[in-house]
Amino acid sequence: MNHYGDYLPLLKESLRKLDRWRDSFGEDYHDALADGEKLKEILNRVGERLEGNYPFHHPQYAGQMLKPPHPIAWLTYMLTATVNPNNHALDGGPPTSEMEKEVIRKLSDFVGYDDRSLGHLTSTGTIANLEALFIGREIHPGKHIAASSNAHYTHSRMSRLLNAPFLEIPVSATGEPDLGFIRKSAEKIGTLVVTMGTTGLGHVEPLGEMISIAREHGIRVHIDAAYGGFFKLISGDLPSSAEWDLMHEADSIVIDPHKHALQPYGSGSVLYKDASIVRYFKHDSPYTYFTSDELHLGEISIECSRAGASAAALWATLELLPLNRNGLGSLLAATRAASIRFHHHVEESNRFENVSEPALDINGYFKIPGQKKLSAVSELSRQIFDGGLKSRDKGYHLSLFTLPADSFTSQFPEFDANEDKVIILRSVFMKPEHKLFVDELAERIGI
Repeated sequence: MNHYGDYLPLLKESLRKLDRWRDSFGEDYHDALADGEKLKEILNRVGERLEGNYPFHHPQYAGQMLKPPHPIAWLTYMLTATVNPNNHALDGGPPTSEMEKEVIRKLSDFVGYDDRSLGHLTSTGTIANLEALFIGREIHPGKHIAASSNAHYTHSRMSRLLNAPFLEIPVSATGEPDLGFIRKSAEKIGTLVVTMGTTGLGHVEPLGEMISIAREHGIRVHIDAAYGGFFKLISGDLPSSAEWDLMHEADSIVIDPHKHALQPYGSGSVLYKDASIVRYFKHDSPYTYFTSDELHLGEISIECSRAGASAAALWATLELLPLNRNGLGSLLAATRAASIRFHHHVEESNRFENVSEPALDINGYFKIPGQKKLSAVSELSRQIFDGGLKSRDKGYHLSLFTLPADSFTSQFPEFDANEDKVIILRSVFMKPEHKLFVDELAERIGI
């Protein structure tokens, strides 16, 4: 088994080389390092506290969207963090700013944008979405930002922050946005959010149909692909394959590298099809932008200070795992395979039932209770969830997901809707290692 400590010689060698660069500037005038024994004592305490985490590294953990970064990512991040460059301006981090621009060019090519596009990394997907919605508000002041009820909850909250009216699009029992509702409301919508990979069950919304309505009415289209974006690498394996080929038609796109691109938190990104939106960020600083006449990353961003270490980590990762089917795509193919295999386990079981076919790598399912009542489904889900936490080496870690009663009973009409909501089980198979462990996980759960 590989251990994280096995990578320390690589990090030590890289740090020694960087120390030689630091020494080339002459005598170091900073204060002496803290006492070694004190550092050791504090680090040991930190390590002990970190052991209170759930085992995000292990495939028995299929709960939330959490997994450790790739070794190349955290090694690069740690190395770069010793310099601590700031990618707000070229003055603050020339090499990492260039790395960020190179990474954004790769992401833009990946989604199908041409050289007229613009983009940058962000500290989170939430900030990336906020920025894209800010642009939408500036282009269509006074008009609504519209997103489905399955969209991430932050879209409505960010609309309040932007003082822009928000419109929630209802969805069907299977999670499809009500296209008729969008058509009827089109005149008051300025920005339409299309979620490609909802954070609940990974649903991919019908981009093609939604873009068609938007173009007919002059509506700006923003894709929130924070979770699902990198699945475009294996779009041919997905039931929504045709939708991914249309990403380049959207006006803006958000993708989170700290999810499927194996990055440390936080690493989001926002891409714009038309670089002319830079005018909405235009500002000046009397002390910041001096070393280059080129566009500084802070001139196209809501955020100011941003970690250059994040850009370096993603740059290094994409050097190792390029944005193609055989590179990063091979890891997503493994997570997708795990999800499909788990779905088949549930399908073949007479004790459990799938709620839907997985669109990406998130599964929703429940144990069939003796009494066909929603309250009984919820109670069993809680019991199974709690049961997995009781064993370290034979346990499992799932998550729970709440569905409206009418959504559940429209699919399972034999159940008595004795409550207005029902809690089901949810598994996120976002680690490639899940492909090899999913049979064992199903057995542990009792499927």
